[in-house]
Amino acid sequence: MATADPTFLTDPPRFVFFTGKGGVGKTSIACASALRLARAGKRVLLVSTDPTSNVGQVFGLSIGNTITEVPAAPGLSALEIDPEQAAAAYRERIVGPVRGLLPDAEIASITEQLSGSCTTEVASFDEFTSLLADPDERVAGFDHVLFDTAPTGHTIRLLQLPGNWTEFLDNGKGDASCLGPLAGLDKQKAMYAGAVEALSDPERTRLVLVARANRAALAEIARTHDELTAIGMTRQHVVVNGVLPTPVDDTDPLATAVYHREQAALATVPDTIAGLPTDLIELKAVNMVGLDAVSSLFDAASPPTAAAETDLVAIAEIAEAPLADLIDAIEADGHGLVMCMGKGGVGKTTVAAAIAVALVQRGHDVHLTTTDPAAHLTETLAGELDHLEVSRIDPHEASETYRNRVLAAKGAGLDDAGRATLAEDLLSPCTEEVAVFQAFSKVIHESRRKFVVIDTAPTGHTLLLLDATGSYHREIARQMGDGAQFTTPLMRLQDPAQTKIVLVTLAETTPVLEAAGLQDDLRRAGIAPWAWVVNNSLAAAEPTAPLLRRRAVAELEQIDKVRGELADRYAVIPLSTTEPVGITAVGSLAELRPEPSPVQ
Repeated sequence: MATADPTFLTDPPRFVFFTGKGGVGKTSIACASALRLARAGKRVLLVSTDPTSNVGQVFGLSIGNTITEVPAAPGLSALEIDPEQAAAAYRERIVGPVRGLLPDAEIASITEQLSGSCTTEVASFDEFTSLLADPDERVAGFDHVLFDTAPTGHTIRLLQLPGNWTEFLDNGKGDASCLGPLAGLDKQKAMYAGAVEALSDPERTRLVLVARANRAALAEIARTHDELTAIGMTRQHVVVNGVLPTPVDDTDPLATAVYHREQAALATVPDTIAGLPTDLIELKAVNMVGLDAVSSLFDAASPPTAAAETDLVAIAEIAEAPLADLIDAIEADGHGLVMCMGKGGVGKTTVAAAIAVALVQRGHDVHLTTTDPAAHLTETLAGELDHLEVSRIDPHEASETYRNRVLAAKGAGLDDAGRATLAEDLLSPCTEEVAVFQAFSKVIHESRRKFVVIDTAPTGHTLLLLDATGSYHREIARQMGDGAQFTTPLMRLQDPAQTKIVLVTLAETTPVLEAAGLQDDLRRAGIAPWAWVVNNSLAAAEPTAPLLRRRAVAELEQIDKVRGELADRYAVIPLSTTEPVGITAVGSLAELRPEPSPVQ
């Protein structure tokens, strides 16, 4: 089944993008591809555009916002576009030349304009487009530039931005505060146009759509295919990662169920991607961390060794920690905000839906919403439930509502020319950030009288939203002055009596590390995570098939880290034999209590 020479690496062009739903293995595939090309004698630059990149974790070295050689892999270098570092450098490029020439108050005003999440996104975006547009001497010596991207929704926005900004700047009069001085726009326009040209040239750019063998992940890359084809990215390949190899151990009900579920998904691939070149990558017994593990990703899987007796005992003794116990504590407050956060692909949507459905079944009115650009709430629930309101903070709808509101308010006293100028300014891609924040704030306010459960976007995108929340709080505090009484959305998030942050993870090294980093970021913002949920645990499901058993053993260290070091309270959800889709299936997760079985 596995292929030692994936078709997407046959005659690769200069630029290769890896994208897909969070948690499908984009970073592993990108790192393994970079290693394969480097060992073939090519000079390769691996770039992460994920705001919470883990490329450095895979290779065991610190990378950051500068091109760094990977010592153990001659010819391979890596770059992580760090949003905060990029934003700091971007602000300094704009503010530095006028510092000392303008009054301090004006410098402070410019700095404040450039402190929001929009500037952070634009700064990262500039880094990205400079690599594509090819005037950048940093990439001149590389044969291939591989992009390990953020989860789908964030990536689609990133890849659409060159065209959005080109169109906006071509119209000529937009508010360019987050781009810097108007004098620099000609250079920006040329760079963005160059990026658009590179993205739409199949001789220079290839898109690799990475998925798992499940319907949701395959449906998402089908949507991605359609959206990115629309902007000219037509050279596309499909990679289905982590496929359970045959022959399957039919003495293990879990292995049998997972195998048949995957095969059914592969047999019903959406028509739009069914004809694309496709590679299947087998599930390996070890996590893809470290050079040796990543190097073996494209090789046929070796038969797994048997688990040690002590490991089998440890699996059987995993503490019972059902999600139902957390829901009992949430329900006790009678109302409030529950936010499920974490790395893409860890099951935030499923956990958020399970909490919401359980609260409804216990007699409460609940609003379940999502801030994820690639929302899957409706697919997960696959039905309706009385007293459960389901919504999505859709960036396009939020932007349209915001634009109409601003035009009605600020445009009421303007003449036709003034209204036209205001309408043009509101077409800036930055408007979306403001609009989404306002919709988010409205939902937070609603939690004062009922339960509101939010399925958030993957970590990096959520941090940008929280950054906007912090910027708004600082601006309100500045305007109101000392001693004034006010409440901002950030203050509600910081109040544990009003907000419960649930960090969702898998029992794997990278998701746990990223969730721990998110916890640190939240604490620095004065927001204390309330609980952790370890989702889809093989160890808690106690498989007997050797391959799954070895992966279960590998989970033990991470589960111990969560419950012993990171979480004040936690829950473990076993991997289910069926996909948790539908009201009944999702609701059952909230009452699931693992029952220890005899050690095999």
